[in-house]
Formats: sequence, structure tokens, C-alpha cells
Amino acid sequence: MKRVFQFGLCVLCAAAIQTTMAGPRPNIVMLFIDDWAWNGTPVRMDDSMPNSAMPVAQMPNLERLARQGMKFRNAYSGAPQCSPSRVCLQTGKSSARSGYTVFLGKTKDDLYDTRRQYQKLPMVPNISDGTIDADAITIPEALKPLGYISAHIGKWHMGGDPGDEGYVLHDGDSNNNPGNTVGKVSRQPEDIKDPKLMFSITEKGIGFMREQVKAMKPFYLQISHYAMHAGSECLNSTRLKYTRHPLVQAYYKKVNKTVDTINRKQDPAIWLGMAEDLDGRIGAVLDEIKRLGIENNTYVIVVADNGYRHKFYPGLAQPLHAAKWWVWQGGIRVPMIVKGPGIKGGSTFKDNVVNYDFLPTFVDWAGGDPSSLKDIDGVSLAGFMRGEKPKRAFKNRHLYFHYPHYRSGMPHSAIVRGMSKVIHFYEAPDVPLLFDLSVDERESVNIAEQNYLEHKDLFGQM
Repeated sequence: MKRVFQFGLCVLCAAAIQTTMAGPRPNIVMLFIDDWAWNGTPVRMDDSMPNSAMPVAQMPNLERLARQGMKFRNAYSGAPQCSPSRVCLQTGKSSARSGYTVFLGKTKDDLYDTRRQYQKLPMVPNISDGTIDADAITIPEALKPLGYISAHIGKWHMGGDPGDEGYVLHDGDSNNNPGNTVGKVSRQPEDIKDPKLMFSITEKGIGFMREQVKAMKPFYLQISHYAMHAGSECLNSTRLKYTRHPLVQAYYKKVNKTVDTINRKQDPAIWLGMAEDLDGRIGAVLDEIKRLGIENNTYVIVVADNGYRHKFYPGLAQPLHAAKWWVWQGGIRVPMIVKGPGIKGGSTFKDNVVNYDFLPTFVDWAGGDPSSLKDIDGVSLAGFMRGEKPKRAFKNRHLYFHYPHYRSGMPHSAIVRGMSKVIHFYEAPDVPLLFDLSVDERESVNIAEQNYLEHKDLFGQM
């Protein structure tokens, strides 16, 4: 259905997005990582918190990116699950606005219908959209009038056809399955060469960059990795390195397994190896950007689609509560690092950002007017990345997280304003929940009762 509207949308984009930039437009490279905890990289998202990193993982290229760019202490995904979060990224809309709130099973009407699966539970959860709305302007549709060519490589998982959203090169409506290259086996094969397809999709992305540089065209490239999703895979040589790590050896002993008997899906050496192999692919992209001579005119973003939680996290308490599929902090806080023109190396941005900010930011970088994008929830971060100080309106804006479904939990939503957060569970409407994230990132102390007026005010914004 999207293609019916394609011509009209492009005309609207061309009329609405005014170009203000003189000189060559910057290239934009998005490296979108699947299921990655805020504390899942060796880069501390908060320099004062040792447990905001996973130091066992060796990721020198990500650390290089952090030294050269800006890390975001309080970055949020648009949703606690990959598909709705990906729609947030593409459209600049919160999932509450877009109506795409979950990925479960399709019905004949191309909606994700959870009602019949939960007839014996207390509530009937919402139905979710199953594709991007036909009238939503996506990243490539917003950038095309500004002269950009766009490619999406790797995991899509949003339904529909990426070509109908403006991508000239893509891998179709791919889900998690292509990234599970070894199948449902307990042991990793000896001949694995392209774990999680991370090598092949990186090479495809590099080929796209080369073509656009040769053609002298500005480009948007999104490499959506299947790593770090469950069903871990890595090169066997990388796994071997981590099986010898003392902390991994201690974990084997703790769970009464050995390097030869532990199941592939539970093996921290494979998860850590997957992170290191992924880092090598991040490095390959960074190195190619430099080799092509476009480093000074290219933005590179590394960010996750949603939060996660580790079973292997040695020596430290995990900093955030809950995991994927929950709008507690553990499900929606993610690592995020951005490098590019005008961004100070080694800098940190501490105010709240969310992945539906990327669309207006990209339009801003491309020389367009982000205020011309209608019916979106995101705002441009371009000025803040150049060093501008956020004003009160930005600091106190409302971020919405809507997951009205049963998965590992129950239907619930959240709203964040500054360091205040309200969570609402629809099965328990009379239980107010308010948290002060400035002193309680673990969301362990409910302060709603003693802060009745603040809870009433913030809850009223839902």
C-alpha cells in the first residue's frame, strides 16, 4: 500500500523540507545493534559508574568511536522490543502515536492480534499495526528531496517492503531468522565464517558507500545487525579466546559446565566473542570511511534497538531494573555513541534522548528544516551535538513508552520527564508508581504516595 502514496509523499517532502545548507551534504551511517544492554559495552555510559560497562568484552573500535565522538548517558530506545523501536527510528514517532507497539503473530488483516491468545488473562491487550503507516514519512523519504540515496542492510522486521519506504538497496522484509545462521544446535559448527551475517552485511554496506562516493552522492546507510540478538554466534577463534578468560572459567564452574558441555546459547564466551566480532565490523566501516576520504563529512551512529539484561555479568550489580519487553529502565535504556562533523571527541551528553529524535536530526544534518516534519514526536539533536546547551523545554519534555501487551509481563506504559518517571500497569490502575531516576535508576523506591501532586501531574500527561 505504501507505494501508492510514494509520489505524493516525495512531492510533499520536497515542498516542506527547505534546504539551508551550502556545500556538500554530510553522509550518515547508522549501525543499529539488536538487543544490547546499556551496560553491555566496554564503554562506560557514565564515567562514575563501573557497572555501566561490560569490561570483559573487547571492543577497541567502539572505544575509539567514543574517544572521537559523543556518548549519550541517558539514551532511550523508542520501545522495549525491536520491531516497534525500529518503527520509531524510521518515522520519528513514538509507538503510542504510530500504533505499532509489538511484534507477535500476523492475522489475515496484517495486524498483530494478541487478543485470542490471552482469553483467560485479566485483560484483552491492544492490537498493533503490522507495518509502517502509508502516510508516515520515513528517513529515506525525508532525505531524498535533499539529494540523498538510502540503503537498509540487515534486519528489517517491521513488515512491508523497505523499497516502499524509499530504500534503493535493502534485504527485504527480513526478520531474526537470517541471522541465526547455525540453526537450533547446541554446539557451534567448526566451519562458521559469517556469524550473525555480520561480515557479509558489512561488506554489502561498504560496497554501497563506495558506489555513492564514486557517484559523488550524499548517502544514508543503515546497517541493522542481527547481533547481539539471542542465539549467539561468533568465530570459533574468538570464542576460544574468551573460554580461557578467568571470569568465563569461573562461570562454567558456577553452572557446573565445561567449555565442551555448555550449550551454545548459554555460553558467555560466544556472547563475548560475538561482541568482539561485531566490533571488528564496526571498525571495518570506520576504516573504510577514512579510506574513502569522507571521514570529515560523515556522521556515524552506534545505538541499540532496545535494552537487555545479562545472565553473565561478573563482579558487579547490574545498574538497571528488568529487561527487554519491559518499560522499566532495563528495557528501554541503550548505549549510544555518535561521531561526526562538529562533534567534540570524548564528550558526553547527559540529558534524555530517544531514538525517534534521529529522523529530525538527520534532516537537520542534511540541511533541511526539521520543523517541517509534521506529526512526529522527535526533535533534532544536531545543535546539542555541536555543543549547544539544552533549554528547560528540552530537559523537561515528555518521552512516551507504550507496551500494552502481554509478553514476559503485563500491559503497561511509562512517561519520562527529566529525571521523573511514571509507570502504569493496566491490570493495577489504582497503584500509582513514580520514580526519581536522579537517585534511583534501579526504580526500587516508589515515591508516588509522598509526591501525590507530581504523580498526578505527570500521569495526566499520558
